[in-house]
Amino acid sequence: MLRLGLTGNVGAGKSTVVSLFASWGATVIDSDVLAREVVETGQPALTRIGEVWGDAVLHESGRLDRAAMRRIVFSDPEAREQLESILHPAIRDRARELLLEAEARGDRIVVGVVPLLYEVGLEGEYDAILLIDAPVELRIVRLVSKRGLSVEEARAVAAAQMPAEEKRARADFIIDNDSDITTLERRAWETWKDLHIHTRASHDCLSGYSDVVAAARARGLHRIAVTDHNEIEGAFRARDLAPDLVIVGEEVKTAEGVDITGLFLTEKIPKRTAAMEAVHAIREQGGLVYIPHPFADGKGLGEDVLESIEPWVDVVEIFNARIHKPALNEKARVWAAERDLPGGAGSDAHTLREIGRGVIEVPSFDGKAEFLEALRRGRVVGRSSSHLVHVASTWAKIAGKFS
Repeated sequence: MLRLGLTGNVGAGKSTVVSLFASWGATVIDSDVLAREVVETGQPALTRIGEVWGDAVLHESGRLDRAAMRRIVFSDPEAREQLESILHPAIRDRARELLLEAEARGDRIVVGVVPLLYEVGLEGEYDAILLIDAPVELRIVRLVSKRGLSVEEARAVAAAQMPAEEKRARADFIIDNDSDITTLERRAWETWKDLHIHTRASHDCLSGYSDVVAAARARGLHRIAVTDHNEIEGAFRARDLAPDLVIVGEEVKTAEGVDITGLFLTEKIPKRTAAMEAVHAIREQGGLVYIPHPFADGKGLGEDVLESIEPWVDVVEIFNARIHKPALNEKARVWAAERDLPGGAGSDAHTLREIGRGVIEVPSFDGKAEFLEALRRGRVVGRSSSHLVHVASTWAKIAGKFS
């Protein structure tokens, strides 16, 4: 079982996206629902709240007066912290119980809805994080119209949370909920593609074929390109497990010492094939020439090789999550744009955790011709992986020598 953490500031529209995911078969554990459960009559958390604030936050029946509680905590930061110290442990314990139940049932994808995921430091408990976002003024309008808050209350609620800009920088995936429900559903079911993933067939990767497939599906990816170093067997193995998901590829280390990737391949291209010969070998198979990390230090093609093969290039990788210098990804984007070439994106994942770090959102497509057109209409989504991923690659190389 793999876990997706879904978060977003108040009024962003998380519940609508959650409903869509549930209708598509995901198991949902919603912290807002749990927050209501743990303060029901007779629950320890409600007893503790009554001890701290007394009748001022309780109805005559003994139930929590949510409006009164909200007025207190959003005008008093210390009161909010005290309430959170009561609620968060109770919610976290109940969520973990439900996760264990889902795992025992064999559920494949669990969506944990945690509005304060970053604030309470829970991002490490999930395999990937999805942020639902909307402009702050639109969120305030939603709070006023749908929850009956005053404008002042809505602004206080919004201001009490971590800025959305900071969350966007930390999220693995983002859905902007700034339009109508039809647009939101399309964005939630957008075709996400990670065009640069490795398996254990690469000398510097230990990820099993079935694990790669499971991780990709759990992160909501609809197509992935398996592009092992100088090998194609891993891509065939992954495709056999998931024909609807996997594009067969290979990342060839050419005689010039630089990398060229072929997509939609049927045969392996030998290591140290000259760059021009590799390009023609890809084309002869009916494949597409995909240029990964073209300007990366030590493995990019550089201007000379790129110029020599430019007429045969089909796609340029304009975002690679293992590139830690944004200027190098930007240089690739500019190079592709100047030549009217479609851009691609990939995680360059050598570990399961990295899968989906770099994706391109595109319309659905059928076949290679539509694939290229879809890429032209695509939108890159991703963030750079930690520098520690390179330690994992080094370990894979060492482990492989003794396996």
